[in-house]
Amino acid sequence: MEKLVITGKTPLKGEVEISGAKNAAVAIIPATLLINGICTIENLPNISDVKLYCEILQELGAIVTWKTPHEVVIDTRNVNSHQAPIETTGKFRASYYLLGALLGRLKKATIGLPGGCNLGPRPMDQHIKGFEALGATVETSQGKISASAKKLKGASVYMDVASVGATINTILAAVLAEGTTIIDNAAKEPHIVDVANFLNTMGADIRGAGTDLIKINGVKELVGNATYSVVPDQIEAGTFMLAAVASKGDIIIKNCITKHLEPIIAKVTEMGANVDANGDHLRVWCKKRPSKASIKTLPYPGFPTDLQSQMGVVFSIADGTSIINETIWESRFQYAVELNKMGAHIITQGKTAFFEGVSELKGAPVQATDLRAGAALIIAGIIANGTTEIYNLNHIDRGYENIEEKFRKLGAKIKRVEE
Repeated sequence: MEKLVITGKTPLKGEVEISGAKNAAVAIIPATLLINGICTIENLPNISDVKLYCEILQELGAIVTWKTPHEVVIDTRNVNSHQAPIETTGKFRASYYLLGALLGRLKKATIGLPGGCNLGPRPMDQHIKGFEALGATVETSQGKISASAKKLKGASVYMDVASVGATINTILAAVLAEGTTIIDNAAKEPHIVDVANFLNTMGADIRGAGTDLIKINGVKELVGNATYSVVPDQIEAGTFMLAAVASKGDIIIKNCITKHLEPIIAKVTEMGANVDANGDHLRVWCKKRPSKASIKTLPYPGFPTDLQSQMGVVFSIADGTSIINETIWESRFQYAVELNKMGAHIITQGKTAFFEGVSELKGAPVQATDLRAGAALIIAGIIANGTTEIYNLNHIDRGYENIEEKFRKLGAKIKRVEE
């Protein structure tokens, strides 16, 4: 079993290069199933979820050729199986994009019920609503979910909640459908725009991605034969921004889209940090204990739920009482138990957490309860007095590329060891 061992009390300084967006990559890779041809994807994050997805595509009949650790050529011309491997697809949440992609390509799809981080119930009712509006029948039984249709026809779909996954899945199913599909109350996250841009590069006709009204004019074929570069990861960039604030550090974050980071920039500035945004990079530095603040997680362009645990670390050592109201996932505060082991004073009540800032955290053995909690605990270990050991690294490896190496280059005393 691997663990991360961190010796703390380190102000982080230097430069860090942001990888391609995990949330975009795990939607773009299954989207290649809609292409009757070959495409090249660049700037892929070298993480376990991406590798797992490429293995699934190979099992479906695609030819996947890695040119570099961040560039892959995918040939889907021979894919004719609608049955994705049940056990593999059950390992991570984003496998549900195979439903929309295979349904769009073959009018049939079967996958294992998606797994991933345990953040509470993640219903697929909005995904199913989109598929059924296009003419599909969806069934769930014996640990798997199947969708089928004689023909997919464009329709109007109103999302009861602005679900990222359901918005992307409906886009995937509608790209090759007959006629026009309109998604109302669509989610607006940057990775939705990236998936739409990828599909349009391959021959789709998708308009309005990034707004709450998306229009998809069905086309007969996506031919591929093009190269696409994945957008930089806004969550990784935000993670290093918050690490700079928590550690009283000074970090230059390269290869990011500063527009995507505006909610985080506004909040850390409010807490006393300094931010200098310049083109595709920004500098974040903080020379004092951060001030108390409050956040409420919201769909984009609000404060992202995927950064609230990292912000929780900042709040745990901030001056005063801070509050987080989590509106997306009901079990996102599992990391609070681990931070309390390190001397934090956090009280959770349902979807709200209260952070009474302490002067310092203390090193302790802790468990990464999910992907983003794992990143938060790394930051906690870096700022804590003493040694911290972090277990359950599989969660972290699903979404962050070489995270300990990136932190090490910023001065962190961190190493991965086999226990």
